[in-house]
Amino acid sequence: MEQLIISLISGAVGGNVAGAVLKNQSLGTLGNSLAGILGGGLGGQILSMLGAGAMGGAAGGLDIGAIIGQVASGGVGGGVMMVVVGLLKQMLSKS
Repeated sequence: MEQLIISLISGAVGGNVAGAVLKNQSLGTLGNSLAGILGGGLGGQILSMLGAGAMGGAAGGLDIGAIIGQVASGGVGGGVMMVVVGLLKQMLSKS
């Protein structure tokens, strides 16, 4: 459960960082956060299914390596999801 929370929070941060860097795709603070939360959750779950979640071992997944992995995967997933949603929004608004 802690790993999911870490992924969601880092996803929101990643979405907002990507929105600040890529102003054309930005969805605003709330939109960036929501897209980031979705992307962070998905990114964390995908890496978990690929075996990256097994790094936690018997400690319940709260060692420093697992936490760094969750923050990285959540942040990247959140940023990627924000960019994808921003591009879709941009493409739909041109139609």
